Amino acid sequence: MEHSEDASYENSNSMMENAVSSSSSKLRKGGLRTMPFIIVNECLEKVASYGIMPNMILYLINEYKLAAAEATNVIYTWSAMSNVLAIFGAFLSDSYLGRFRVIFIGSISSLLGIASLWLTAMIPSLRPCEALIQICNSASAAQLAVLFLALGLISIGAGCVRPCSIAFGADQLAIKENSNNERLLDSYFNWYYTSIGVSTIIALSVIVYIQENLGWKIGFGVPAGLMFISALSFIIGSPLYVKVKPRSSLLTGFIQVAVVAMKNRKLCVPDSNFDQYYQGNDKELVFPTDSLRFLNKACIIRNPENDLNPDGSIKDPWSLCTVGQVESLKSLLRVLPMWTTGIFMMASLSSFSTLQANTMDRRLFGNFKIPAGSFNVIMIITLSIVIPIYDRIMVPLLARFTGRPRGFSCKVRMGIGLLFICVAKATSAVVETMRRNTAIEEGFADQPDAIIGMSALWLVPEFVLLGFAEAFYPISLVEFFYTYFPKTMSSFAMALFTLDLAAADLAGSILVSIVDSVSSMGGNESWLSTNINNGHLNYYYALLTCLGLINYLYFLAVCWAYGPSPGSRAKEDNEQFDYRELPSS
Repeated sequence: MEHSEDASYENSNSMMENAVSSSSSKLRKGGLRTMPFIIVNECLEKVASYGIMPNMILYLINEYKLAAAEATNVIYTWSAMSNVLAIFGAFLSDSYLGRFRVIFIGSISSLLGIASLWLTAMIPSLRPCEALIQICNSASAAQLAVLFLALGLISIGAGCVRPCSIAFGADQLAIKENSNNERLLDSYFNWYYTSIGVSTIIALSVIVYIQENLGWKIGFGVPAGLMFISALSFIIGSPLYVKVKPRSSLLTGFIQVAVVAMKNRKLCVPDSNFDQYYQGNDKELVFPTDSLRFLNKACIIRNPENDLNPDGSIKDPWSLCTVGQVESLKSLLRVLPMWTTGIFMMASLSSFSTLQANTMDRRLFGNFKIPAGSFNVIMIITLSIVIPIYDRIMVPLLARFTGRPRGFSCKVRMGIGLLFICVAKATSAVVETMRRNTAIEEGFADQPDAIIGMSALWLVPEFVLLGFAEAFYPISLVEFFYTYFPKTMSSFAMALFTLDLAAADLAGSILVSIVDSVSSMGGNESWLSTNINNGHLNYYYALLTCLGLINYLYFLAVCWAYGPSPGSRAKEDNEQFDYRELPSS
């Protein structure tokens, strides 16, 4: 009997120990030890995909015999897809699949896409040009299908990984309930963005250099290998991750408000009976604002018995919305005019500089040549210098003399960024005029691949000015969103910025197509001719300068329409805008 009780006692202790062990293993999930897997996944994905983009125009022109304008449109469309799909990636992770599954799908998709692109370089039959063939036919439909499939898979991967990676990393630290939690989160953001900056520089220098000097087979093979390591790293860390379950998405809420407002379009908006509006759990928003009154119909309670459950919750979210949901959609619609001012600015960041640099003397030290696609590094370095100088030196000086704790307002900084874009494009027009005249004077008018006697360092001022523009405008635009959105929509500012990049890519593609078609009418040589020595890229850059000035005037009109900035969230909560939240364009 005593033996039985002892055995029972031991079994009981064993069960308790197992339970404690199981509970402890759950608590041990997450934390800093998961960071290497997550950061390596994101960084190598960026190195792989960013490293492919700069020289892609040369690959499309030389290996697929696409015209310069066609190749540019392919790149614009590819970039736009990546940015648009980032919105859907965030939506899928928030509403249905969760961040872990979406990142996993994205990593596999990127791996398949880059591997497929590598195969186009490895297998001669997958492209129209072979090394031993002097004259190439146009690419067949099947060859283009393989190419576009590869680029599409890369876009899907980027759209899944990039919007979810930083939030997934934050999930791993959020479970730590101790005094060091905030410090850990600060450390994570600092290391995350530092690693992203380093990844971008490696992609635009090392990977581009490999492609130019070792050929496309190795140049695409290295990114494919890095993407394999990226996906493998993320999968290996799977047992350690905290996997937060998906919840309702803000995007779904926007659609619900629009649908319910349309359903209730015949209802009259009550003027004084605020009890007809459904507040939900947010008691601070008692009734909706008067602006965009049509949307107020989405939160009108038509019949409490049919619309609400006994506990006061909504029966059908597609028949009734909260005041908070309505005001969130209004906040989005209010910032759209300012959002549109960024479309041209972002589109102007892309140029034909790779084609220009490819015809210029790129020797720097002895026989070392700067890769034609690496000049974007100058822009990255410039903005990396300008941002801390402004934040640590200029802001305190401006605060001392103007009384503004954050220096220039976000609207002023946006205007400064737009002016830098205009100056950068004007500089591009002047430098291209010099380059083209030199090529013609040296007898290379019909030899677009010939190296002219002009240093590629003439392209540096353009990229320095673009670095200044990107250091001022994108940051300020996100801060503008941040001040106009309520607390619940702070993260949506980043998604809206990504959508701005997508719209800019589409606008850039349309502009290139229009310029190419109009300038080649009547049998004339297109401004954007593949033979840039016969074309007129300088006219195209001059056009961008004029459009930039028009966009700046439009920006001033939008600022006037907004009037004084509303009380920002930063003031109300005694907070400041966090530059760590800054996305990369």
